[in-house]
Amino acid sequence: MSSVLYDTPGPRAKRRNVLFSVVFTVLLALLLWWVWQKMDDKDQLTSALWKPFTESEAWTTYLLPGLENTLKAAALSMVIALPLGAVFGIARLSEHRWVRAVSSTVVEFFRSIPVLLLMLFANEFYARSTDVTSEDRPLYAVVTGLVLYNASVLAEVVRAGILSLPRGQTEAAYAIGLRKGQTMTSILLPQAVTAMLPAIVSQLVVIVKDTALGGVMLGFPELLNSRGTLAANYANVIPSFIVVAIMFIVLNFILTSFASWLERYLRRSKRSTGAVLGVDKVDELNAAEVGGGFGSGASA
Repeated sequence: MSSVLYDTPGPRAKRRNVLFSVVFTVLLALLLWWVWQKMDDKDQLTSALWKPFTESEAWTTYLLPGLENTLKAAALSMVIALPLGAVFGIARLSEHRWVRAVSSTVVEFFRSIPVLLLMLFANEFYARSTDVTSEDRPLYAVVTGLVLYNASVLAEVVRAGILSLPRGQTEAAYAIGLRKGQTMTSILLPQAVTAMLPAIVSQLVVIVKDTALGGVMLGFPELLNSRGTLAANYANVIPSFIVVAIMFIVLNFILTSFASWLERYLRRSKRSTGAVLGVDKVDELNAAEVGGGFGSGASA
């Protein structure tokens, strides 16, 4: 089946695709085998290096507290960045020029600065201008950097999601007397949420992963930073990296799976049943309405 953007491959194209797939699979298998051999030569696959992960101490002392801090920083950043991004995204669509100018300047400024630099600036600000303790300062700096950067990115996602809706939605809302604020909150935003959800979830996954920047540069005791302490105590650098990578993969997989389920649920809830009433059913409904009207009149 062909379309404007895609042509159905013919016999030669199918053979070529199969050949490329086989070659890629073979090369990937060889690469994995080479990595396995190098790790085995360096004694990184011995059972003694993996044994700490079968005991509770490695988890309760290092990994689980690090995971807790990662989730705490990511959750705080998500809760603050999502509504802030929505506000700036809607503000960029305002009819008032000064509102658009201010919001656009803020969004473009923070979107252009690397998130790590924002974390470092925030850490220095809290150290020199506030009474935040040295223990809490890394968390504050990580959350501040993540919020400023990701709110500006989410603002663009919200703006693009709203602009992707047909213009007739806005015109129909104005035609029935709704104001612009009512149109935005009651008509446009609910419809745009479903379209924006994949991009929003992708940004939330980025937030979870970027918490590791605070651990590397600011000493924030998140999952990756706790892995370093664990590896120093047990001398199992490669196994600890593998375990932490698997934990990040599982965490982000849960997040994206939930978002996929939520997107399907929202699409089903907005989809009509498609049921078509026959002429006899319509006549029955009309007769019931007429009978109810006469009945109420007689009782009155």
